Amino acid sequence: MLHRDWPPVHVGAKAHRIGSGHASCLPTRSTILRNRCLNMNLPAALFTPSWPAELELAYARHGERTTPVRRRHLGPLRVQKHLYAEGPEVCQHIIVHPPGGIAGGDRLDISAHAGENTWVQLTSPGAAKWYRAAGVAHQDLRLRVDPGATLEWLPQETIIYAGAQAELHTQIDLHGDARLFYWDIVALGRPAAGERFASGHFQAALDIRRDGKLLWHERQRVTGDDGLLDSSIGLDGQPVFATLLVSGELDAELLERCRELTIEGVRGDLSQLAGLLVARCLASEALKARAWLIALWRLLRPALLGREAVPPRIWST
Repeated sequence: MLHRDWPPVHVGAKAHRIGSGHASCLPTRSTILRNRCLNMNLPAALFTPSWPAELELAYARHGERTTPVRRRHLGPLRVQKHLYAEGPEVCQHIIVHPPGGIAGGDRLDISAHAGENTWVQLTSPGAAKWYRAAGVAHQDLRLRVDPGATLEWLPQETIIYAGAQAELHTQIDLHGDARLFYWDIVALGRPAAGERFASGHFQAALDIRRDGKLLWHERQRVTGDDGLLDSSIGLDGQPVFATLLVSGELDAELLERCRELTIEGVRGDLSQLAGLLVARCLASEALKARAWLIALWRLLRPALLGREAVPPRIWST
């Protein structure tokens, strides 16, 4: 068990097709805010300054095919039509949050259950943006992976605007020989717009268990203008940090090849723990951190999961 209490070394704003409809037919955040203004004279009990959303997914193996067997949603959180870019064994879903951003009081609850012998890949069409707000916004992610199953959680970056109050909790439960490939990318502030993460806070919790035994326990908290933003023992002046966690163990030769990967503007390294490979990086831009993770994924997926890496087409749009 490894416990970290320091900052390390699950969506775009475009409308996307969802089944037979369009995300654009859902009310936008500006529409919601406008309607709130029109209802300012209503009793305070009827006014709820938040936009909760839930998404519950489950998958089962039918013959050679991984099939979605549950797609329940509440509020503005959806998945697009499932894809089989790699054949019937691997089911890919793109999680879409049509409002394009998360503000104070919002809560996203996402759960996914990969049943026995399934292979599930979950990603997103763009960055998740957490806006400046007076109140706290939450995301709760729960992943369950049954024996013989593989789950890949590969979202694009999370952007924490200055003044945002973002709190994320992730719980992953592996059973038997279940396999996991997980990453997250966090960008604090918007350097390209001249915005430093000078206020607000980002807080994240991540727990991974196998058959109830804790494998990974991590807590992060960074506040605006925190000394760790520039400290050499923290983010060292870099606005982006990323983490990759993969079940399994690498041989020494491939581990060294991964360590030799170089991308300008990225400083990263890997550690092999018992049954879990950990990679972390600091980067000057989210795109560079993502490029480093994808390069690792291309090397690690065949070695640890037994399948060549095929990037989702949504990453190129």
